[in-house]
Amino acid sequence: MAGSPVVLGIESSCDETGAGLVRDGVLLGHAVASSMDEHARFGGVVPEIAARAHVHAVAPVVQEALDRAGLVLADIGAVAVTAGPGLSGALQVGVAAAKSYAYALGVPLYGVHHLAGHVAAATLDGGPLPDPCIVLIVSGGHTSLLLVRDLARDPIVHLGDTLDDAAGECFDKVARILHLPYPGGPAIDRAARDGDPEAVRLPRPLSGPDDPPYAFSFSGLKTAAARWVEGQRSAGAEPHVPDAAAALQEAIADTLTRKAVRACTDHGIDTLVVVGGVAANSRIRALTEQRCAAAGITLRVPALRLCTDNGAMIAAIGDLLVRSGARPAPLDLSIDPSAPLEYAALSPRVRDRVA
Repeated sequence: MAGSPVVLGIESSCDETGAGLVRDGVLLGHAVASSMDEHARFGGVVPEIAARAHVHAVAPVVQEALDRAGLVLADIGAVAVTAGPGLSGALQVGVAAAKSYAYALGVPLYGVHHLAGHVAAATLDGGPLPDPCIVLIVSGGHTSLLLVRDLARDPIVHLGDTLDDAAGECFDKVARILHLPYPGGPAIDRAARDGDPEAVRLPRPLSGPDDPPYAFSFSGLKTAAARWVEGQRSAGAEPHVPDAAAALQEAIADTLTRKAVRACTDHGIDTLVVVGGVAANSRIRALTEQRCAAAGITLRVPALRLCTDNGAMIAAIGDLLVRSGARPAPLDLSIDPSAPLEYAALSPRVRDRVA
């Protein structure tokens, strides 16, 4: 095929098995299989169950992505895979599959950072990201404000990260307290539609004048919500779940969007990118749109189907690495379950890229 190669992306860091195909920044096809229902009765992801589900799902998911793109295996010119962070067993399955495809097809392999994939997902709708831009990552395990330049080449600058619980963790834990189903984020979003966000007073963490401006902390918010629920029940009344959900959602959305917009204005950057599974939350999307419009900031948020974990985002970052001339990873690529977000590629670093 003419032009850049078709990049197969494989994602298996948690409970979704994803495969995507991207060439020259264009998504050709993708598919996702989720083991979420198998984890729901445990109230969270069970690593061993997730790993077994990936073993069964990865080959069918890759084939489904190829079918949707109208391609065959021989059309693949490079393979990218999430090498970290994530659940160790789950990552091992994806990396083993990616190595197998790369070796069998005789094509280069790229190990990429899961969160860089989330950022790259925003390129599949609106094209390349401006250099620089501010990125807000909100997911089950991560909440960060980043300054991103060339995603494939440059180091990623952390302006602020969560000091304890991430936004997604807060949603999950409070949902359990409210007896809402797992995963908590979508359940809170649904319940909040019928609630009054002002009915329950909840704090805005790290929002004082002396607090770090770009850092996040949601553990105290979770505790405040739990204490309110306990207070209602100790008084003999069941908490009004829609009001509690709406208040929690508003507190998280208010905190995230205020800090993200401040980061843009403080650094003179006029584009905000919001990515990660929690970016699918309806109130976070609406409030971000409202505040960005008021501040004259361009907002980029991936389509809903690309916010949660998927293979398309991994193929997208792989495509950027291929086109930047980044050096492929060796076939003995290792996983890194706690990989820090420094560069998009995990091994070797893109600072070692071939000229």
